[in-house]
Amino acid sequence: MLGAIAGDVIGSVYEEFPIKTKHFPLFGEYSTFTDDTVLTVAVAHAILNNENYGNTIKSFGQRYPDAGYGMSFYEWMFSPSMEPYNSWGNGSAMRVSSIGFLFDSVDSVLLEAKKSAEVTHNHPEGVKGAQATALAVYLARTGASKDTIRSEMQKRFGYWMDRTLREIRPEYNFTVSCQGSVPEAIIAFLESRDFESAIRNAISLGGDSDTMASIAGGIAQAFYGGVPDDIRQKVISCLPKEFEKVLYAFEDRIK
Repeated sequence: MLGAIAGDVIGSVYEEFPIKTKHFPLFGEYSTFTDDTVLTVAVAHAILNNENYGNTIKSFGQRYPDAGYGMSFYEWMFSPSMEPYNSWGNGSAMRVSSIGFLFDSVDSVLLEAKKSAEVTHNHPEGVKGAQATALAVYLARTGASKDTIRSEMQKRFGYWMDRTLREIRPEYNFTVSCQGSVPEAIIAFLESRDFESAIRNAISLGGDSDTMASIAGGIAQAFYGGVPDDIRQKVISCLPKEFEKVLYAFEDRIK
């Protein structure tokens, strides 16, 4: 979970100003959490407290209305209706990392990811993006190899995983679709050598930087066994106290 939040904070300054290099400062004056973090915390809070996903996501979102949500989500967030809006956007994938940690079988991870997505992103691609991300986190934390993770993403979800960052980067453009960003974010993790390089890889594609780094960061945390302490402390210093409380409750649960 902290890995996803770290990816969001580090990627936050590059969302509007995409870059095509791995050489950039991890933190700066304008580094901050965005909607990715708000909703990642909301999903974890819902699981830890056995609450409804939709209600909890709305509640957290409304407390942080300026975090950078997409227009459709923003309208849903302040609507009295709980009906989903058939989104295929990567918002379903950016918020699910805790599911890969808190559930203990492939089937339960896939089911819970689907439930967390469908409150807003009930389009098949929106559901698939959430399931792929959560399953990658689960496989990473339970000792699967990168080859196994790659194969599962390709066989189970039909994602084109036989590409390299070098091949993707030159023509890659900003997109918020799951189908256009989740596989690329997972490939960024697959080509990494440690947590930090996974984040740098994802941002270097020049796309939806905070969300792609959030997806890659959640998987990298699970695979590499945590977030480096210097990054951890910097990221936590950016968070509201109520987010810290959820994070620490989550970490206590997965010990």
